[in-house]
Amino acid sequence: MRLAAGLVVLLLPSGLHAQQPVTPQRPANPIVDTFLGFGYYGTWLVAAFDSIPASKYSYKPTPAQQSIGYIAQHLENANYGLCEVIGGKKRPTIAKDSLPDTVKATWPKDTLLAHLRASLTFCRDALSPLTDAQLGEELTVHFPNNPERRAPRVRWVLLLITDLAEHYSQMASYMRQLGMVPPSALPIRAK
Repeated sequence: MRLAAGLVVLLLPSGLHAQQPVTPQRPANPIVDTFLGFGYYGTWLVAAFDSIPASKYSYKPTPAQQSIGYIAQHLENANYGLCEVIGGKKRPTIAKDSLPDTVKATWPKDTLLAHLRASLTFCRDALSPLTDAQLGEELTVHFPNNPERRAPRVRWVLLLITDLAEHYSQMASYMRQLGMVPPSALPIRAK
């Protein structure tokens, strides 16, 4: 009896250890995963534009600043421009994409939101397959009316994230001036 009890005491811990959940391994691409984690800026931007009434899309705090509609169309263009470089694929275009920014800024709210969402999806698809090793790859970028630039891919990823953060800050400020609460300041809803 003592022998049986002794075996149980010795074997029980090893049996319990075998049933412990496996600790997940560190992600294969922690740097890319970190950058993807900043997707909340895009979520906040879409929520901000969505919550602002269409009648306020021409609002700008001072004549020198951009209107809300202008910021929406600018973000679409900036997202596509940066993510074309990041992912190496061209964006889908339509004839209206070549219209002046001032014209696109007056498009209906739903159109601007749809274009912004599509640009953010394009960016997610450009970032998702990247590996950490690819972030260090040198890219040569040709901009109209600017000299060619060579820089590691990570430069363009950082530019994307800082641009989203900058414009979210801008939109949060506009919303406060309109008496609205920006998405990042709203209470977190329970899931």
